[in-house]
Formats: sequence, C-alpha cells, structure tokens
Amino acid sequence: MKAVVQRVASARVDIAGQTVGAIDAGLLVLLCAERGDADAMADRMLAKLLKLRIFSDEAGKMNRSVQDIGGGLLVVSQFTLAADVSGGNRPSFTQAAAPDEGRRLYDYFVDQARAAHPVVATGEFGADMQVYLVNDGPVTIPLQMA
Repeated sequence: MKAVVQRVASARVDIAGQTVGAIDAGLLVLLCAERGDADAMADRMLAKLLKLRIFSDEAGKMNRSVQDIGGGLLVVSQFTLAADVSGGNRPSFTQAAAPDEGRRLYDYFVDQARAAHPVVATGEFGADMQVYLVNDGPVTIPLQMA
C-alpha cells in the first residue's frame, strides 16, 4: 500500500463541478492499494498517518500529528501511484490492485479512518476527480507499507 501525504491548509475534491469532500487544515492522503495488499497494511498505514508528526508546535518544529491539531483527513483513491515506467514512457499499472480489491481496501481504510478520527472526507473511488489543495509548507511525504 502506498500513499502520498500532503500537509494542507485546506483541500477539496470536486466531481463534475460539485465538491464531494473538503477539509480545512489537515492531511490530503492520495492512497493506492497494490496487488497482495491486505487489511493489516491499511491498518498500519492509518496508524502511521494519524501519528505522523508533521505539524508545527509553538517552537515551529514538526512535533504535532493531525490528531494533536484536530485536523481533517481527505482520502483520495490514486491507483496511478502504482505506475511503473521502467519499461518505457507509457506507465504500466500492473502492480495496482484489481479494481474490486482496490475499492474494497479503499473502503476499508476509510471506514477504519472514520472510526478512529473525527474529520474524514473522501473523493469517490474510480471517479474523474479534480483535487484542489493549499499545500502547507510545502510538506509532502511518500509512505509505503509492505
């Protein structure tokens, strides 16, 4: 399971001109399930995200988590994180989970996130989405659970 995590001042996801998910300060999580991923990987990814200390404390040091600041999570499915361009210029996505399994793992992750954190918004799995964000810092961190 892979994710790209961005610390944001705000973020939203639109589909066909309508906002379907939005947060103020928090984390935008672009999430990709890969072949062989399991619920345990999603659990570890969520635990890491909720405790990731990338928000500033009073001294300006990255010492606070999204839970510490009461920030939101905006979780967006992003199968293209599984792209492999080693064989040419056109990406291969063979490492991405099959669509049914990718949706199941994405839904599982979102359900677990909503059970553990008070502010969770989402995009829509498989939809053509436009993601808008104000990257705070900027802070962008790639994560991978094996």
